Amino acid sequence: MATTASIASVTLEVADSEAAHRFYTAFGVDTHIRLRASEAHSTGFRGFTLALTVSGPATVDSFLGAAVDAGATVLKPAAKSMWGYGGVVQAPDGTIWKVATSAKKDTGPATCEIGEIVLLLGVEDVKASKQFYVGRGLTVARSFGGKYAEFASGESSPVKLALYKRRGLAKDLGVPADGTGSHRIILGSSAGPFTDPDGFAWETAPSLTPTPS
Repeated sequence: MATTASIASVTLEVADSEAAHRFYTAFGVDTHIRLRASEAHSTGFRGFTLALTVSGPATVDSFLGAAVDAGATVLKPAAKSMWGYGGVVQAPDGTIWKVATSAKKDTGPATCEIGEIVLLLGVEDVKASKQFYVGRGLTVARSFGGKYAEFASGESSPVKLALYKRRGLAKDLGVPADGTGSHRIILGSSAGPFTDPDGFAWETAPSLTPTPS
């Protein structure tokens, strides 16, 4: 039986690795990502976001507060919506993070626990990109026509991959859709190396294991 491909590692390309490490440690996601020094040119929207799903509104506020205290910029203040509660921040290195919960009310105090991390790639053609990834060995978990697609993640995968229309994703994050240059993110998988139709780069990488503290 063939092994299903999935994300094994997520590497953010940053100008200052030490500063980025301090930020992501304070934010509480340092064990889920890797950092790599890069001076690659990049302007505007990089075409992706990393989204944290947590247990309740208090935990959303706790993560967003920690990010802002560490130097993040608020793109969308935390607020209630039809589907739950969440907000959006941009890290000092330029990466956009969304923190959200489907819970409307807290059932306990804020925690440091992350239920799930989803990497949302903003793509021009969801159906075409979905078929591209299926061809690379990924398995579709959920799909809504040409609007959204989500792939199954392996047991050791730190992040789940999903596809969304680029302009729709930018609108959801509260930023203009235009951007040029590097995406400033490298994805690792047993299916790599390759570059997808929207320019997102993948490399062959082992599973990501947390760094001992």
